[in-house]
Amino acid sequence: MAVKLILRNKEYEVPAGITLRAALEKVGILPESVLAIRQGEMILEDEILKEGDVIKLVAVISGGSGRISALF
Repeated sequence: MAVKLILRNKEYEVPAGITLRAALEKVGILPESVLAIRQGEMILEDEILKEGDVIKLVAVISGGSGRISALF
């Protein structure tokens, strides 16, 4: 059994024993663009993925007007 990565409605399988960062790069996902959740807890990109892991990926969204307002 491999490791399963889930982003939105798409699933990817990667081999166990590699880092989260390597797994994301292998399937073409920018590591900086997602947060990874395993069993309800966030994991970091240097985490080694284990056989049977299911990793839910949450897209990181940023935005705003680009203006900074000071309150005086």
